[in-house]
Amino acid sequence: MDLTYPDGSAAFRGVVCDFLRKNVPDGWAGMGALPAEEQGTFLADWRRRLNDNGLLAVGWPREYGGAGLSPVEQLILAEEFTAFGVPQGGLNDNFGIQMLGSTLLRWGTEEQRQHYLPRVLRQDDIWCQGFSEPDAGSDLAGIRTRAVRDGDSWIIDGQKTWTSYGHLATHIFVLCRTDPGSQRNRGLSLLLCPLDQDGVAVRPLRTLTGEAEFNEVFFAGARCPIGDVVGDVGGGWTVAMTLLGFERGEAAATLPMKFRNDLERLVELAVRCGRSDDPAIRLRLARCAEGVEQMRCMGLRAVSRWLAGDDIGAESSLHKLYWSEWLQQTTELAVDILGLDALTPEGPGLQGVAFPAAEAGTPNSTGAWVDYFLRARAATIYAGSSEIQRTIIGERLLGLPKEPR
Repeated sequence: MDLTYPDGSAAFRGVVCDFLRKNVPDGWAGMGALPAEEQGTFLADWRRRLNDNGLLAVGWPREYGGAGLSPVEQLILAEEFTAFGVPQGGLNDNFGIQMLGSTLLRWGTEEQRQHYLPRVLRQDDIWCQGFSEPDAGSDLAGIRTRAVRDGDSWIIDGQKTWTSYGHLATHIFVLCRTDPGSQRNRGLSLLLCPLDQDGVAVRPLRTLTGEAEFNEVFFAGARCPIGDVVGDVGGGWTVAMTLLGFERGEAAATLPMKFRNDLERLVELAVRCGRSDDPAIRLRLARCAEGVEQMRCMGLRAVSRWLAGDDIGAESSLHKLYWSEWLQQTTELAVDILGLDALTPEGPGLQGVAFPAAEAGTPNSTGAWVDYFLRARAATIYAGSSEIQRTIIGERLLGLPKEPR
């Protein structure tokens, strides 16, 4: 694999670092060091700075308000922002910019791009994702939410769940069954639906940590315009797979950097708790370190293919499977190192910052590690369960026979 950055990339890296040095606050330790009540204020100001400097939708063409950066430049930007411990946007920008925006550029009409993309950047429209359902989580092809045409509108009925930051959103891109006689991945369509209307109810879902960043969304006669279908009517499965590919894009390169920070905090914790000489603890720490290196190498392979213009496709399942199980093993080790202290955690938790990886500046406290441990329980379920990932790997990468249905 060719991991050499092309000529000129060093100059762009210098431009990014210069922006960060000028705009990151003095004494900045990372998002994880900010109290929860200060994070919203910082994110709003930081997002404005990114937008003013053309660093928000960096992969979009300039005519739609983006920066028109190449994949190499996007990767450099992600690396430097991760190293500085600053986000690349607001809480819902992963849905509005990286996922929906990139999908509209691939599958949307020119009218949809001209209307929605500027509104995403201005935050006139704030998006969330409507894919998972109570009986169709990782098995996305089993969704039952339906949409039927009524004049110039689609009428939507059904339920979505585990909708991240749905309470902060104004709109939802929702995968619906528009052909009532269809089965599995046929007859689906991706619709763009406003949330602020009669017929839509958003309700919080409390997690083990007591927070409610997830929601369930109920549709009972909700409406969206007939033209707000992304791609072809009935072609939603292909569009949805494209969108999910954007969801996992840069993570292969940047997650190992964040997980290395987690490992360093974990080693410090073991020393502080007097467990660093325990042979069993040392062995498990070594396995965690080995895992970080394996994820780094997997990420380099994915980056190499991305820079060559290839789509990593089903290989993204390897990354998802590996990091989610590594995360559970590592946070379990942290709780074992803490011992009885884990039963009476002290100090703040992860304070609602981005997940799966803890942000730079996260305190090395019992409160943070116990919070991290609780959040990690869902890592092998959300974004595709480990069972689903193993099926994809077996069938699409190894060529094994498909599971009987």
